[in-house]
Order: sequence, then C-alpha cells, then structure tokens
Amino acid sequence: MKKIVLGISGGISFLIFLILLFTTNALGHSQLSQTVAERWSSKKNASQVSCFFSVGSGITEDAIIDFEHTVDSALTDASVVQESENPGARLWADTYSADGTVSISSDKASITADAIGIGGDFFLFHPLKLLNGAYFSGNDLMQDYCVIDEDAAWQLFGSNDVAGMMVYIGGVPHIVTGVVERPKGHLAEAAGLDSTLVYVSYQTLEQLGTSHGINHYEIVMPNPVTGFAVNYIREKLGTEEKETEIVENTTRYSLLSRLKLLTQFGLRSMNGKAIIYPYWENIARGYEDILTLLTLFGILFLAYPTGLALVFFCIWWRHRGWTMRDVRLKLMDKAERAVEKRREDRRKRHKGISEKEGASEDSEYDDVVYEDSTFWEEPEPKGRLKGKRKAPEEKDRKPADEKRSARREERLRKKQEKKLAKAQRREKKDKTGGEL
Repeated sequence: MKKIVLGISGGISFLIFLILLFTTNALGHSQLSQTVAERWSSKKNASQVSCFFSVGSGITEDAIIDFEHTVDSALTDASVVQESENPGARLWADTYSADGTVSISSDKASITADAIGIGGDFFLFHPLKLLNGAYFSGNDLMQDYCVIDEDAAWQLFGSNDVAGMMVYIGGVPHIVTGVVERPKGHLAEAAGLDSTLVYVSYQTLEQLGTSHGINHYEIVMPNPVTGFAVNYIREKLGTEEKETEIVENTTRYSLLSRLKLLTQFGLRSMNGKAIIYPYWENIARGYEDILTLLTLFGILFLAYPTGLALVFFCIWWRHRGWTMRDVRLKLMDKAERAVEKRREDRRKRHKGISEKEGASEDSEYDDVVYEDSTFWEEPEPKGRLKGKRKAPEEKDRKPADEKRSARREERLRKKQEKKLAKAQRREKKDKTGGEL
C-alpha cells in the first residue's frame, strides 16, 4: 500500500512538472516584442538584439545611420546572401526610439502625453493591438503621422474611431493613422503604461516635443553562427559598458537562460548603469522573473519523482534474481547458438548444391546403352564419348554427407561437454560461497 501511495504521489508531481513546463513555454512565446526573430525567418536562423543607452551615452540618429551602412557588408563578409526571389525582401530590419513628452490637441481638447519618437520599423518589433486604422513607419518620407492610444483618442475626440483625423503637435498638423489598445494589467502599469501614450516620428519628438535622446535600438538580422549578431552589435554600436546594455532577445526565455538567471538570484536587481528601460523591456524582465520562479518550482516537482524512481530501482536491483555474469553467459550462449545456426544453414545450402550437381552428373549417363557387361558407349547425339570405354568399377566408399554428419555430431558432443563443465563449475562455486 505504501508503494502505491508513493507511486501515485510521484505521478502527480511529474504531471505538475509537465504543466509548469508547458506554461513557461507558452508564456515565453506570448511576448510578441521578444519573438520578432521567429516571425522574421521561418528557418529559425535570425537573431533579435536590443540595445539600451543611458541619457548621456551620446547616441545620435547619425550614429545609427552610420551603423546601418555597415550591416550589409558584414553579412556579405559572413557569406550571408538574400535567397528570396521577392525584390522587396530584406535580410534585416531595425528601429530606434526615444522617450519624451508632447502637447497634442484637437478641435475639442488639448492634452500633454508621454510620447515615443520612433525611427525605422518600430511596429514590426512592437505589434500593438490596433483598434482602428493602421501603423506608420519611421522610414516614411512624410513625418506628420502619429498613432495614439485609446485613452488619448477619447480625450481628444470622444471616440476611438478617429483614423484619418487631424491633431496638432506643437502647432503643426499631424494625421492620426491608427488607435492602439494600451496593454493593461498590474505588470504593464508597473512597467510604465499607467498614463496616456502617443507614438510620433523621432523628428517630431525632437523638434516639437521634449526628448531625452535615442535610448533604444533594436535589430533582427541573420545569425549564421551562434553569437554572431549580438557580438557584432556589441562591437560596432556599444559605447562604454556603463552607458549601454545589450540583450539577446531570441534566447532570453530559453531553459538555459532561466537556469542561468537562477544562479544570479539576488544580483539581478542591482543596476549600476544610468539606464531607464522602456515599458516593453520592463515587461520582458518581469516575465523573466516569473518564468524563472516557475522553472524553480518545476525542478522541485521533478526532483521528487526522480528520487522515488532511483529508490525503487535500487530496491529492485538488490532483490533481482540474476547477476551480470548470468546475463553475460546467456548472451554468449545466444551468440554461439546464432553462429552454429548460420553454420548449419551454410552446410544445408552446400549439401543442396552438391545433391543438385550429383543429379546433373547422373543425368548425363541416363541414355547410355551397354552392349555387354564390360563395355559401354554414349549415344551419338551426346557427341562426347566415342568408341567403347570400360565401365567404372564400383568402390565401397562412404558418402560425403555421412562424413559431414559425423563431424557435426563430434562438434555438438564437444560443445555439450563444455556446457556440462561450465554448469558443474557454477554449481561448485555456489556451494562453496563463490570460491572455487
């Protein structure tokens, strides 16, 4: 009964471990801002890297543009070429952004909101849920576009169906291309999404709002060998260590990364860098902590059934009715039987061939006509024997098959004697307590 209870509890513990394992994987893949590489390349050979800069790092838009000009040559040197036949296909994509504030107004109201000035394909990396309209790109020639959240839409227009409407930022008209849903929940609010937020071009934020400078850069690019992308960006774009933090997003939720984070428990909250993380990185770090905690629980729930399995195995091993020597002898016996069977099959095949050859030789003389008991000759159609030949004398010889049978019986007799000797030695060893 005790074994049954332990077995059931071990099974339940293992089931909980599986549930935690699937839950952690599902939560990791649910973070769209961290899975751009999976969406970018179906071959799973791309890497997403994020860079975060301090306010005084000195990263400018020109520095980003200069870096972008080196990426293609670096990929060419690494023998990475575009294989798609689509003329518009790209090997990589990137975005940069800055935090700040803007004053935005409509014909009905005016508000001051937190703003993110974007350049490049920001919404490729952060596909926020659209309630109305569409995104815009930081690469557009016209920079008079903006995307607002639903809170700003209601304050400015009293509705969230406002795509195509006109707003004014610093007195300059801008077109609202879309309205997005702001992520909700305790984690999102703690990450910085607790107030109205609008998305404008980087130029708009710099010229018409209050900007803290470029402090985020993200790129998705081919990763021909492990660490190629993150090492290249760290070498070409990283400034001083205390002014920059570089994160490899593609593997940040992997099991190995979570286990590594467990070893850094107590040190993660210590930050000696003057970096303010954007809301999406704060959310990602929060999920890292949650998944690491679930991983720890999963390890504990896996340790219990694993320990039970080891105990049951040790008990079974101690009470087994055989030894490794018995297994070895049994395997050797099976091998000898297999070899003997192959030999027997080979002898049977040779015997069948010999019988066929003997039958064919006898058939050559079936039509011979003997004129008397001393001479014989072959019929003319055969064309082989001309004249008369003396009939062969019959000799009293033992057939070849009987000789083979005698040899086989002799081998079997010797084999039986060896087996009998082994059994006698084993019996004697058991009686003497293992000492011959």
